[in-house]
Order: sequence, then C-alpha cells, then structure tokens
Amino acid sequence: MRCRNVQQDLRDLDKAFQNFFTIPGRGFHRFKKKGRNDSFYLEGSIKISGNRIKLPRIGWVKTYEKHLPPILVKSSSNVTISCQAGRWFISYKVDVEPQPVEHPHGCIGVDMGVKTLATLSDGKTFPAVKAYRKAKRKIARLQRSVSRKVKGSNNRSKAILKLQKAHHRVACIRNDATHKLTTYLAKNHSEVVIEDLNVSGMMKNHRLAQAIADGGFYEFRRQLLYKCQWYGSKLTVVDRFFPSSKTCSHCGHIHKGLKLRDRTFVCSNCEFSSDRDWNAAINLQKAGSSPVSACGASNQRSASAGQMRRNRKRTPDEGHVQQ
Repeated sequence: MRCRNVQQDLRDLDKAFQNFFTIPGRGFHRFKKKGRNDSFYLEGSIKISGNRIKLPRIGWVKTYEKHLPPILVKSSSNVTISCQAGRWFISYKVDVEPQPVEHPHGCIGVDMGVKTLATLSDGKTFPAVKAYRKAKRKIARLQRSVSRKVKGSNNRSKAILKLQKAHHRVACIRNDATHKLTTYLAKNHSEVVIEDLNVSGMMKNHRLAQAIADGGFYEFRRQLLYKCQWYGSKLTVVDRFFPSSKTCSHCGHIHKGLKLRDRTFVCSNCEFSSDRDWNAAINLQKAGSSPVSACGASNQRSASAGQMRRNRKRTPDEGHVQQ
C-alpha cells in the first residue's frame, strides 16, 4: 500500500524551488532515494486513545508511549512518519501558545567548550558527554564489518542496520545533554549571553575538529533560540571577535599573549587569577547586561564595520576550545 499525499509533494517541491532561487548557496533539489531518510506524510482524520493512534489509510497503530498527550486530539490533522535506524517515529503538528515563566535568576554568561560543555558565569559547569568519543571504537568495528559484506546481500543490510543504531544512539545521547542544558538556561535565567562562535573555522583544526563536532555547538544555539522564546527569556549573541577569554573580568585589561594551552587566566595588570572559561563567562555576562553591549552584533553591525572585520587576518577568540 502506498501512503502518499500528492498535494504535500507539490508543496515540498515549491518550497525546494523557492529555496534554490532565493537562498545563496542552496543547491538544486534532489529526489528522495529509498533507504535514505525514509518518511511520508499523511493528512486526514486522526484519533487518539491511550497509547494508540488512528492514522488515515493505515488504521490503529500502537506506540511505545504510555499515554499520548490529549492536546493532540484537537490540534493534529496531519502527521509525518519517518524511519531512523530501523525505528519508526510519528511527528505531529501542534499549535501551542508559549507560556512565559518567572525566572529566579537574571543575566547569565555561557562559555562553550570541549572538556566542559558549558561554563556559567555563576561558577556552574556542565561536563561534556563525549558520546562519539566513547563509541568510536565500536563504530569503527561495525564500519569494517559493513565493508566486508557483499553489496546487496542480506548480511550487509543487517550490518548497516547495526551501524545506524550505533550512530543513532550517539546522536540521542548528545541531544539529551543539549536539551537538558538549554532548558535549564532558558527557564531559570531572564537573559542568556553566548558568543557567536566560528564553528566552521574551528573545525579546520584537525586536532580539535572531532571534539568540537561531538559538542554540538550549532545545535546548542538553535535550541536555545526557540526555548528562550518559549519561556520569555532573552538570548544575546555577542560578536565573535569580542575577546572574552583574553579580557580580565576584574580590571578589564586585555592579555593579548594568552595561548590556547593556558587554562588559567592570570592578569598582568592586577594579578587576578581564575579559571580561563569562568573568566570568559563573566565577561560575556557583563557584555550582555551592560548598556553598551555587543548584543546581536552579527546582525546590528554596519556594512562597513563588518567588511573591515572580515578583511582582518585575525582568528576568533580561542578561549572556547579546550584540549
């Protein structure tokens, strides 16, 4: 049985053409291939009873959820069913009005890193889970097993499924840690200050690229953006050239000779000493709460100032990458 919505296919095709002609660098759309990102769209009457859901043209389907939210009964008229690592997931479109909450704390500065996922200006640290690093040997073994199988055979399909499950588990562990951190920041602080990290430039360092990718810096910022809107908090993005790690949080002196291997910041002007990441987080907090702030500098800079900074042969602040 083919479960296909022609109207949704045309809407997706129209969106693909619009992205191709309007977004710079967006390539021409490609047709879906069986076995890669399998998903389909269903639209019609949907009913929910306990942990079961009635889908159009398919019927009642039992889910692993103990009890589906009742809000989906009135809000859902279409679903997207996708397959990830041999498991099928149902996605609903639900209209929910965000409910702002009372924040017990004010402005907070967040410094991203590799050894510690985030260091806050109040002294709290969140260790990095390093999911890929822990599963790297198992993934390499499964990858060798796939390469030794005959293409098109059932044994190769089974080996590929095992490899997909290993990668999916790594992604779930990373997303779980990121969701917990971003929810904590958005719910408990009225303003969250982060830095506009040049992740693509940092990935060019072959010694740190794997650890940076394992941290999920882009996903952290993406989740923080919409969760701050949900909970009524403010997200401030400081310009990437702001010297947060090289500036003394005590007197404001800039230590230009600070190296990446220096994990303790020692000010040559006032002899103030503190952890490098904590010092950077405090500076980010001051940049967000001060009247003359670099908030959203990547969007508010003038064209001339932005062009001058792009022309400068200067690397971004390295204080957010740990060895």
